[in-house]
Amino acid sequence: MSSLIEEAEISHEADIVWLEDITDLDYVRQSLDRLPTRKGRPAYHRDGRMVGYALLGPTAKPSRASGTFRRRVFWLLPHDRDSQPEGLYAKSAPAEAVDLRTLEPRVKGYKTERSEGGPPSTAMQELGITLPL
Repeated sequence: MSSLIEEAEISHEADIVWLEDITDLDYVRQSLDRLPTRKGRPAYHRDGRMVGYALLGPTAKPSRASGTFRRRVFWLLPHDRDSQPEGLYAKSAPAEAVDLRTLEPRVKGYKTERSEGGPPSTAMQELGITLPL
């Protein structure tokens, strides 16, 4: 979904709230959910766990049709790499996954070699970007 999230859809984000220590996570899944409020912890109705969510600023407008706000939610499933390092995603990542070190408010986030189960790329190393492996 990261490629489906457009910058305009997240342009009213004010902050991202992390619900747990994300230091050792290689990736998180992100989705754009319709929620009733701009702020506050949203309800979570998926398997797995919510690890974070975006807060919207006061200029965010609700949908005319539903009255809801589109906000990003970050989550992991029980079979993701953090819980099963040798499992399904040992050397890959799900379609909606992004390296959480590329996430910021109003920035959609991207897959990286690290989020795909590999070491940092040569380009990252040449730029001096070091990530914990």
